[in-house]
Amino acid sequence: MHLVAWIVVAAPMVCALYAYALYPLLLYAVSRFASRPTAWPVLDAWPTVSITVPCYNEEASIAVTLEALLRVDYPADRLQIVVVSDASTDQTDDIVREFAPRGVELLRMPERKGKSAAENAVALVCRGEILVNTDASIRIPRGSLKKLVAAFQDPTIGVASGRDASVSSVPGDAAGGESGYVGYEMLVRSLETRVESIVGASGCFYGIRKPLHDTTFPEDLSRDFACALIAREHGYRSVSVDGAIALVPRTASLDSEYRRKIRTMSRGLNTLWFKRALLNPFRYGRFALMLTSHKLLRWLYYVLIPFAIISLGILSLHSGVARALLALIGAGVLCGAIGLALGNAARGAARIFSLAAFVLASHAAGGVAWWRAITGSKSAMWEPTRRRGAPDTQVPTAI
Repeated sequence: MHLVAWIVVAAPMVCALYAYALYPLLLYAVSRFASRPTAWPVLDAWPTVSITVPCYNEEASIAVTLEALLRVDYPADRLQIVVVSDASTDQTDDIVREFAPRGVELLRMPERKGKSAAENAVALVCRGEILVNTDASIRIPRGSLKKLVAAFQDPTIGVASGRDASVSSVPGDAAGGESGYVGYEMLVRSLETRVESIVGASGCFYGIRKPLHDTTFPEDLSRDFACALIAREHGYRSVSVDGAIALVPRTASLDSEYRRKIRTMSRGLNTLWFKRALLNPFRYGRFALMLTSHKLLRWLYYVLIPFAIISLGILSLHSGVARALLALIGAGVLCGAIGLALGNAARGAARIFSLAAFVLASHAAGGVAWWRAITGSKSAMWEPTRRRGAPDTQVPTAI
């Protein structure tokens, strides 16, 4: 019985160790022998591109976003920019209409139905061969679009995802948890590209061939995750383009990040279930193994954690090691609670509490996301992540 209990305790750690450490190492090892490109040469003739910007009540940022998009380095006669307003109730639509003389188009949804529904609708008015999706709070540096679109000269590529760069317009803001994780995730996607294909695109900045854009896609699922799965179903690869940088402002608060993680993970779980056939290695080979490693095992960790803690509690009745581990977990939870209480006041050595708060919030969000997915709770209604200001489109030297 004790052996079974220790196996239960070890299970989430094994999942996390494999998914976050061993899997990237395996990708790196494979890429050393057979590496695919992560950058593509400049084209002589550029395809037509439609940039779509789904938004809801973005009056504070939409003008700056559109100014940045109008400055991108891409032939103007090959570029269409469409803002799809999810029935915004502020001045967003009026601001977008002011850009009409400069070629920006507005599609207003008659009622608020969520981001995926908006993306389904906007595809019907897009004229481009390549659809590029971005968000109202994201800044695309001038040269990023060409680098993203250049990937489509490879006929085997169906989806190209940009490289998120977590930045802040708040002086002295470190936000190491969020920034560090984004950098790690981009590294994993780059390795996946070298080996075969990424298993999910960045919702902040990605392109897809128009025939692959499903206008009947379920409104409660995650399209940026599903686009890579749909591409694989049709025999295409999906890639991460290192040079196609998107500047992503950090979330305004830990509470905002907590709600974002619940929403994205619960929708991701539902999307994975919807496309569960792609987990079959006998049909989808290496891609199925990568999907299991990158997504399923990372998410399975959150399900296993409560069982591991219960098992530790049982083992602690007779084991000093189990009692020590429980004490360590308790100390971590306490540090996280202190970090939540300190909020942005954490400075210097106190940042250890901020990191603990980030970890605690992530675990709580993971548990809630699984509960929503298991109980069938839907989250189709889109609530955009409010972020800290608008970063300059100049790429930071640290990136």
